[in-house]
Amino acid sequence: MIIDWLTATAFRVGGVGTTWAELLGFATGVLNVWLVARQRVANWPIGIANVLLLMLLFWTAGLYADAGLQVVYVALGCYGWWHWLFGGERRTRLTVSRTGGREWAALAAAGVLLTGALWVLLDRATDSTVPLPDALTTALSLLATYGQTRKRVESWWLWIAADLIYIPLYAYKGLHLTAVLYLVFLALCVVGLRAWRADERRIDRGAPAAPGPAPVSA
Repeated sequence: MIIDWLTATAFRVGGVGTTWAELLGFATGVLNVWLVARQRVANWPIGIANVLLLMLLFWTAGLYADAGLQVVYVALGCYGWWHWLFGGERRTRLTVSRTGGREWAALAAAGVLLTGALWVLLDRATDSTVPLPDALTTALSLLATYGQTRKRVESWWLWIAADLIYIPLYAYKGLHLTAVLYLVFLALCVVGLRAWRADERRIDRGAPAAPGPAPVSA
């Protein structure tokens, strides 16, 4: 059975086992963030495969909010895939842009409410040993993914904030390879932030944007 194989140990380092799900999650995760930084639409199907692997990994580790978050990521991945291809409601090529003041206020309010609700839920309804950081990283990740679907530059800052919490959290839970993965993510987020800001400056100057997906092709 595929789930049994994915949860089986692929190798051990220092007596700590790493499952195939964690190993494949590492590989698809790095490829996904690299593709996002380069504004390649292929990041979305790769990302969907990645979150399905991480869903299994996090559930078995007792990170229930993170596991549930992956379900939302699948839906956001499908939306982002469509939005990058067709430009959303305007049916034009999506370009890098900034988050407006009203949008920031709405995101901040949503983040606080989501963090609080998940914290209470995890603390009272599960055996989670890390309810607050699990809830906070879940909220930050959802906000960052929303920004990514719309090519908001600030989505990278939200990912960076989440990664700075994820790295010690996963190490504490014994997911050492995943902690290393998020360290790689952190570096790739810096690269992505610089690339998207450079693309934004080119757009502001009226120069052609960096190559990206065509409006109606994969």
